[in-house]
Amino acid sequence: METESEPYVRLATLRQLHQVVTDLNTARSLADTLQTVADGVIAGLGYELACVNLVRPDGDLVVAAFAGNAAAEALITGRVGSRASWERRLTMGEGWGDLRFIPHTEGWVLLEDDVPQWYTEGPEPRFEDEWHPQDRLYAPMYASGGGRELLGVISVDKPRNGRRPGAWGREALQMYASQSAIAISNARLRANMQRALVRLEREQQALRASEESFRQAFEYAPSGMAIAEMGGDQHGRLLRTNDALCRLLGRPAAVMRRYSFADLVHPEDIGLLLRTSAEGGRAELRLGRRDGSYVWVSLRNSVVADTADGPRFLLTHVEDIEERKRHELQLAHRASHDSLTGLPNSAELRARLSARLCQRPYAVGPASAVEALDAAYGGAHDGRGETPGHAVCAPGGFDFDPVPGGGPFDHHVHMVAPEGDVDDGTKGLAVLFCDLDGFKSINDRFGHNTGDAVLIEVARRLTTGVRDGDTVARLGGDEFVVLADGLGAADAADLAVRLRNAIIPPIRVDGRAVRVGASFGIGWASCGMSVEEVLRSADQRMYIEKRSRAKVHRRAG
Repeated sequence: METESEPYVRLATLRQLHQVVTDLNTARSLADTLQTVADGVIAGLGYELACVNLVRPDGDLVVAAFAGNAAAEALITGRVGSRASWERRLTMGEGWGDLRFIPHTEGWVLLEDDVPQWYTEGPEPRFEDEWHPQDRLYAPMYASGGGRELLGVISVDKPRNGRRPGAWGREALQMYASQSAIAISNARLRANMQRALVRLEREQQALRASEESFRQAFEYAPSGMAIAEMGGDQHGRLLRTNDALCRLLGRPAAVMRRYSFADLVHPEDIGLLLRTSAEGGRAELRLGRRDGSYVWVSLRNSVVADTADGPRFLLTHVEDIEERKRHELQLAHRASHDSLTGLPNSAELRARLSARLCQRPYAVGPASAVEALDAAYGGAHDGRGETPGHAVCAPGGFDFDPVPGGGPFDHHVHMVAPEGDVDDGTKGLAVLFCDLDGFKSINDRFGHNTGDAVLIEVARRLTTGVRDGDTVARLGGDEFVVLADGLGAADAADLAVRLRNAIIPPIRVDGRAVRVGASFGIGWASCGMSVEEVLRSADQRMYIEKRSRAKVHRRAG
């Protein structure tokens, strides 16, 4: 996986991972699904080789798919390893959650067993977490439910960065194995359902047996299933739902028959549902539970048709993807927030600032609060057709001209900075650059654990001291940045004083009280400036203030 200290790389990898997980459910057969699982490891998880070992009915595991090396694929695809040998491997080495890592120092005893494998010789690792050609990493795939039935094992090799995966990489591989198990189960389910439907159409003599097979597959499917009416006045009404779907939505089957999916979908997702075609349509959206909450699901449609009368009803497979969505949000949060303080990190700060800026500078005279509201809602204008005291490029408070990075009707409220340090009534986006005074001496004297505790407490005090909607971010080290919108020059100065006074009181760590001071520089975000220019301006003002207070005794410790 990518270097874990670079959150923007994690975000790129997260997008790749999201895409390959999405691709798992687009395969049309079990064989396609298995190959998609192997290809996804290469495309989204950063390994050069991947193998999918599938459990056969007799319990042994067969190499069902391979990706990354044509020669190795030809060598081992279709070969079988005994269940006993696999169970031995899955109990050796180190357990990383559900993953199993066997270092080359232990794996040499496996070279002669019957599990199909590829390996090459290589030198000893040069550093602790360097990957060795004979290291082995396995990701078991278990069926959903409490039984933990083994469906297969994903084997991976040769990470592109040459290192053993860290915590984030392990979690991503484990999540991918879980989603792969669901996709394989669903592929098997869809195959069984299709066979049942074919029997319903073509084998009239075996109709009762086919109906029972369909009922069993429908009722006892691990994920939700529904049959809806097609055509007529009741188009879309649910005719039948299985227990899994009823449990998922917290509604009994009798109540479910009163609804269609259009009645249950989240208002923001109704357009997506209507755009989903009947045959082969697929969508990820939210359905309402009985308690008023919503759950993320993946819908997949199939039309059950009569050869003479045409479409008869719609079969919908409903998969619960709430856990996947939650993991995606957690991974995105980790990539955009500081792991120590929980504050937005440098990348997230720059993204938020960039969203407020454009490349077209604009400056006008001061505006009152009433005039600013008038401007935002298309109110009073001066004789030039401009809103007094509000930074806009068109009447009504918004810019409707094309700007770099925007469309022809990009609704962008321009940022304007107050003139000088005197409060002229102009309200803008204040950027307060905070640098702690005396923090280094605390780190040197009491250690990094005490320093970390101080940073956490300072982050808490800064967050408590600002309004809801303001941003407090950790730029790095002992530097913080506060974004506060709608402030004048005097307001920003008052805020800096309040935050400084909030930081100064002693901080108790492990029974001792330590003190830090803070220097604040106030800059302003203004359209026409880049993000780096805004931060540099606030940083320079902070150093000016620090030098002006150089003769004031600041004590830490």
